[in-house]
Amino acid sequence: MLWRNHLRSANSFLANGFLIFAFSAACMAAQANSNLYVSTNGNDSNPGTIEQPLETIQHAADIAKPGDTVSLRAGTYCQRLAVKVSGNAQQGFITFQSQPGEHAVLDGGCMTPPEGESSMVEMKNVSFVRVQGLEISNYRTSDFRSVPGGIRVFGGGSHIEILHNDVHHIEQNSARQLRPGSGANGFGISVYGTDAKTPISDLVIDGNDVHHLKTGSSESLVVNGNVAGFRITKNSVHDNNNIGIDVIGFEHTAPDPAVDRARDGVVSENLVYSITSRGNPAYGDTADSDGIYVDGGTRILIERNIIHDTDFGIELASEHRVGSTSHIIARNNLIYSCHAPGFSIGGYDLKRGITEDAVIVDNTLYHNDTWKTGEGEFLMQFYMRNNVFKNNIVYVGEHGRVLSSKSGRMEPNTPTVTLDHNIYYFPAGAKAAKWTFDQKDFFTFEDYVSATGNDKDSKFADPRFVDASANNFHLQPDSPARNGGDDLGTQMTGDQDLDGQPRLREKKIDIGCYETP
Repeated sequence: MLWRNHLRSANSFLANGFLIFAFSAACMAAQANSNLYVSTNGNDSNPGTIEQPLETIQHAADIAKPGDTVSLRAGTYCQRLAVKVSGNAQQGFITFQSQPGEHAVLDGGCMTPPEGESSMVEMKNVSFVRVQGLEISNYRTSDFRSVPGGIRVFGGGSHIEILHNDVHHIEQNSARQLRPGSGANGFGISVYGTDAKTPISDLVIDGNDVHHLKTGSSESLVVNGNVAGFRITKNSVHDNNNIGIDVIGFEHTAPDPAVDRARDGVVSENLVYSITSRGNPAYGDTADSDGIYVDGGTRILIERNIIHDTDFGIELASEHRVGSTSHIIARNNLIYSCHAPGFSIGGYDLKRGITEDAVIVDNTLYHNDTWKTGEGEFLMQFYMRNNVFKNNIVYVGEHGRVLSSKSGRMEPNTPTVTLDHNIYYFPAGAKAAKWTFDQKDFFTFEDYVSATGNDKDSKFADPRFVDASANNFHLQPDSPARNGGDDLGTQMTGDQDLDGQPRLREKKIDIGCYETP
């Protein structure tokens, strides 16, 4: 691969021995009832009432106080917004929203993005700010020096919520490259923790539609640097020309290397599809984009997402000499029809990157590697340590490759990946399937198990989906995946399947992302 840049509950919970984070409802007082209104036919000399609204969103933002709600009346605004004021725990959030029942559009089509980074909505060093229910669109450039964005958060701060916005047609159209895989940049929603002392924390990105973007070498939705405690949930990310959701570390975003990685977060219940870098000027014909990517992040829970028709499905890797991707749980996800492997882990190449202590459990992979890259359903790249791949259904596409491996063991007697209690199936038969583990090829499932010691409790059998042709990957009553999983405990497997149904029934667990009643 070429170089790639890249609620349900408010209670804290423990996963794989680490605390993700908690939102403290007790610290947030009820919002004040003060409102400011903005309208396309308003006037900034008005008091900002619904009868006498303001004209510019920026003026409303400049005079807003903690607890205020800035409501945009229906219409199209050729305006950008820079939020420079904060709410607080006592008086509440400052909220920017479409007036309930109305639709406000921030349209950048009338603007030319300047040199450097600029976004339609920016928040720097703010706390207790909420942006919700806005359409943000058409911010475009062909200038390599410009970095256009939809919503951008940077600096430090806490309690920032980006909710139910429609972000689309943010475009970086420059064809210039500094080197292969490194072109110009643009973002849909980006959160960069650039302050070494103050992280961006208690961040919620929920229910947004992020689509039809051209982001060059950058990402559709990203958290990067000193970001500690976040939830990326229930977003739809699709039809973009680079990575869908990215969690990044070690890119010198924060000046202190000790905190220069996004951490302690949840990526849950997102729908990610139609993502490819093929045709992106930064990548040419390569298929290097991911649906969900963790590149240097740590202590991340990835659960109950649906990913399809992306290049890679979920990738847990690292592109950096100095740091690893570590302590990730990826569970109860459905990944199908991806152009390259459904799951990929490991360092970027022989010179950089490690994936360690990643747990991949109770996922369903179906007919991935549709572009026949030769890397199959589950790719193990370079430098891996103490990773787990259990209770997964792997239904192999016509390429026939189940597992592929680019490197052997980092250290003697230290496992790269431990695999067991999986269901594997290839319609052409077990003898036609291809297996590679720790750089060694095997020609039958039995030979692979015997030589590696992995998958001793796994099966090569048809999982018997209800109707895979209709993308219904629930299990039929007689599926061999029924009650076949290893009970690893709810800290590992979670307490809900992809449908939100109880995961453990009568002390038995199904293999794959769905639990059958």
